[in-house]
This record gives sequence, structure tokens and C-alpha cells, in this order.
Amino acid sequence: MGNSNNIRSDVGLNCIQNQKLPVLDGGFVRLVDVMGDDSSIVQAARVSYGEGTKKVSEDRGLIRYLMRHRHTTPFEMCEIKLHVRVPMDCWRQWIRHRTANVNEYSTRYSIAIDAAKTTKPDEWRVQATTNRQGSDGEIDAVQGAHLSERESALHASCREVYAERITAGIAREQARKDLPLSTYTEAYWKIDLHNLLHFLELRMNPLAQHEIRQYANVIGREIVSKWVPLTWEAFLDYRLNAITFSEPELRLLSHIYANSRKDAVNVLLEMGWLKKNENEWKPNREALEFNDKLMRLGVTSLWA
Repeated sequence: MGNSNNIRSDVGLNCIQNQKLPVLDGGFVRLVDVMGDDSSIVQAARVSYGEGTKKVSEDRGLIRYLMRHRHTTPFEMCEIKLHVRVPMDCWRQWIRHRTANVNEYSTRYSIAIDAAKTTKPDEWRVQATTNRQGSDGEIDAVQGAHLSERESALHASCREVYAERITAGIAREQARKDLPLSTYTEAYWKIDLHNLLHFLELRMNPLAQHEIRQYANVIGREIVSKWVPLTWEAFLDYRLNAITFSEPELRLLSHIYANSRKDAVNVLLEMGWLKKNENEWKPNREALEFNDKLMRLGVTSLWA
């Protein structure tokens, strides 16, 4: 892999090449290599594009058009290879993105990495009531301190048992089985830019789990932004920070901007998105998500 014609400045990318950018308490992301850049995307889109025949401003406009209309193939012309150290529970989410080439550290072949993700007393999160796979706020510091202390003892015990098995000559593939999911693993992860942006759109979202969101933020804001700055700008504008509306939501918006909030509420009731029990409104998940979009637009809650 190597760099093609450059729209970007290589200075920013070179200064982080092979640096271990820290994530969480013991993880990192390290840029190993890239292939292509913004000009590679432009070249693929134009097919017959010749270097120097277009201005950067026109290249920027084309990249923004491609991003805006989700013409994704040209972005596949760019690839990136990263070396990451990540807790195993976080890696389970990461590896679900099956569009990358992966080679992971093997604890069948090598001794498990002697590091585990720890949790500070103020970092223990409470289970969300409206989202079964999410969290919502933190517990009090006293309870958090107790849980952190228990976590530390558990990690030490698991590591001690693992070391005892290794010393006794137990096969590494079996000795590892009781290591906690907080244990760090390492992998090389190579992916094209189109699929990387999809990964970042999902994992930089505020609803993504905190731990994987930290990795996504480092990859996006510290690496991709320097590698393909024009693409990164378009990604922020049209994907990450954009708001999209479904057909039912557009119908609701038409009522709202016609100053007919009552009609909008009636539509919510007809769609089953909103119910009223005695004096309390009960919105479903879609209604809550729509309301969040309204709040971003500066529109007050429909059922307040």
C-alpha cells in the first residue's frame, strides 16, 4: 500500500504514522499504511481524470456530490490499515463489521496480553430504561468505588489462575478460557474508505457504546480527517451531523410547518407512535427519535 496523487497535505498524516494513539486506559490505534487519498476518489469518479486538469475546488464539489448522493464506489479506491489494541468485549462489536480484512493476536499461539480495561468509580453506567442495549448516566461514587475494587480483585484472580495453568503446562488454547472480556487483544484491521465511513457513522453516534465510540473518534478525527480531508468534511456534513427523515416524519413535518400541531399529534396517534394514558403521553421509540430530531431543529416537543 502507498500514497497516490495528493490533494491532501502529507504533513499531518506523516506525523502520526506508526504512532500509538492512546484510547481508553490501555488501548491504542496505530496507523500502519494507506492507499489512495481524496484525488483517488476524484480519479475513479471521472475515470478519465488526468492530474492537474481540475482545480481542488472542483474536486471538493465532486466529492461532496458523491457523498451527498451516496455514490459509494469511488470511495472504495482508498484503503487503510490500522493496528489496534482493544478490549475483547469492545472487539466483539467491532468485528461485526465484516467488510474488513483482519488478523488478530492469537492466544492459542501466544501468551494473553497482560492488560485489562479497568473502570473508574465514576465510570460505571446505569442501564437505560428505553434502550435495552444502552446506558443512561452513572451510579453514585460510593457504589462505583466498591465495584471498581471488586473489578480489580476479579482481574487479579483471573490472571493468577491463567498464569498457574500456563506454568503447569496447560495448553494455551485451554488456559485462556476464563480470562475476562476486559482483556485487551490486538489486531491488524484493513478496510476500504467506503466501509470505514459506514463503521464511523455507526460507532461515532452518541448512541454507540462509550468504549467503541472512543476508538471511532480517534480513527475519524485524528487519522481520517488528515488522510482524506475533503472526504472527511463531506462525511461530517452529509452523514455524521446530518438529519434524515422518513416518509411518515415528512408528513408530520408538513403539519408542523403549516402551524397545525394538533393535526401532527393526530397523525402520531393514528400511526400508533403516540398514546395517551389518562393525562400522560406515551410515545414509542420512533416518536422519541422523531422528537429528538425536532429538538435539533429547535422545535419544541409535540406532546409537551
